[in-house]
Amino acid sequence: MTNLVNLQDVSLAYGPLVLLDKVSLGVDEGERIGVVGRNGGGKSTLISVLSGRTEPDSGRVVHNRGLRTGFLHQRDDFPDTTVGAFVLGDRAEHEWAGDARIRDILRGLLGGWDLDTDMSGLSGGERRRSALARLLVDDHDLIVLDEPTNHLDIEGIAWLAQHLTGRPESLVVVTHDRWFLDAVTTRTWEVGRGAVERYEGGYAAYVLAKAERERLAAAAEERRQNLMRKELAWLRRGAPARTSKPKFRIEAANQLIADEPPVRDTVELVRFASSRLGKTVVDLKNVSASVPDRLLLDALTWQLGPGDRVGLVGVNGAGKSTLLRILGGEREPDSGSVRTGKTVRLAHLSQNIAELDPEARPLQAVMDVREHVTIGKRDYTASQMLERFGFRGERQWTPIGDLSGGERRRLQLLRLLMDEPNVLLLDEPTNDLDIETLTELEDLLDGWPGSLVLVSHDRYFLERITDRVLALMGDGTLAFLPGGVDEYLERRAASAERPSVPAGASEGAAAPKEEPAVSPAERRAAQKEMQRVERRMDRIAKREAELHELMAAAAEDYTRLAELDAEAKALAAERDELEEVWLAQAELVGD
Repeated sequence: MTNLVNLQDVSLAYGPLVLLDKVSLGVDEGERIGVVGRNGGGKSTLISVLSGRTEPDSGRVVHNRGLRTGFLHQRDDFPDTTVGAFVLGDRAEHEWAGDARIRDILRGLLGGWDLDTDMSGLSGGERRRSALARLLVDDHDLIVLDEPTNHLDIEGIAWLAQHLTGRPESLVVVTHDRWFLDAVTTRTWEVGRGAVERYEGGYAAYVLAKAERERLAAAAEERRQNLMRKELAWLRRGAPARTSKPKFRIEAANQLIADEPPVRDTVELVRFASSRLGKTVVDLKNVSASVPDRLLLDALTWQLGPGDRVGLVGVNGAGKSTLLRILGGEREPDSGSVRTGKTVRLAHLSQNIAELDPEARPLQAVMDVREHVTIGKRDYTASQMLERFGFRGERQWTPIGDLSGGERRRLQLLRLLMDEPNVLLLDEPTNDLDIETLTELEDLLDGWPGSLVLVSHDRYFLERITDRVLALMGDGTLAFLPGGVDEYLERRAASAERPSVPAGASEGAAAPKEEPAVSPAERRAAQKEMQRVERRMDRIAKREAELHELMAAAAEDYTRLAELDAEAKALAAERDELEEVWLAQAELVGD
């Protein structure tokens, strides 16, 4: 196997911050490596050094002779030219049009675009997609990608994963998208505290291997602590005795104390109390909404119930953020009605992090919401809660405009939770969050008892946090997806021949709608029936879980066991019937 790049004792620091400390590693031909770690830990620095774009302070970076490296920055400079010229270079039209791989790249990343569009007229996300397409069009020995899934929707991320796994080049990728890591990579590098820890396998294998390493380290630390306590007791048996101890024993014990590691700097998220929800949370009836020249929601009838955890997916520009604003009462629908329960305390985390005053301080921003909060039996001040969310010391007084995107996102979330809501509307909450913060947020939301609607392109986060998935397909309708994200991707692939909403678009000409096979009234009736069936199936699932626990507890009571088993079989039969009803109504809605 050919070695492409080698790092030998590489060190790099910015002022007092040491990002790489005598790091030695390499990339071999055909390897696909995922790079993970906390924000600011050195991931982007590592791949910049690896690709030869940044010189280390010390050590050597050795590239194989003639190495062709493709590098995708988080921020690129773009020339004043057209999209076609930027992505395809000087290739003649017959050359790229006859290349199946290039056509697939254009379809996957720039589908529906006019290649004669000026780059200067594109949004930041569209420029990012153009830069990725340009890189993939060329041939390389090593592809290095820094956050390639930013500005891609679920469909685009799935396409990119499939495309990269089919390419022969070696790959090094920095990303917080854990589903993408599992789909694409075969090795994992964890960057932090100046070191790089290496693991075999993608994200799931990395988590398991790291947990095993930490288990072994904890066992060794326990033995070490026991030894330290013994040594401390031995040292403290009185001053006269201590002066007579063998010097090497004292030095060994002092060394144990000196090596005591500091408390780990993690973001600690806690469970907040929430007001009890009534039977009504938010009911939408015949709700329609549009932007100029595009219908986003078409006579939508839907209920968000107490305890519902819903993931909302759809093509960019289909109306996901608009639906959240309508649910939150921030936008009135063009027609129809929105009924919100009397006990609802709603919080909406939007994508816009500019809504906080950039001159304000984090402590001031939190105290504006609430100065104290009670968690369990203990009161916490706003300052103490900021510490739990990773804002320690002077970071509480740093102007919000100087915080990183991830820190501002964390601050927004804390402000929302300080108000103790019982309904959360989350619009891309994972933007700018590293994997460690994501897992902390997931732990919080796992035990959160309220209703939740989540819009996210992070498939891993979406599938873990929500119980069911709904999709806005771009035609104004909301579809329930029993098969989750996989079913959404299958439906999108099946309708690929039809015009779709351009990536990143919020306005534009709507595709001509086909005449429905059923009337609007019949469709709405079918949607209501589907919602009734879904609620009953949810209740059946909960009862089946209770029955399994009761059957385990009654393992020796055969009479009781028979009764529980009969009820379980009846519920299973009812569930099968309901699934058939749901599918029949889904066909009407889909016509």
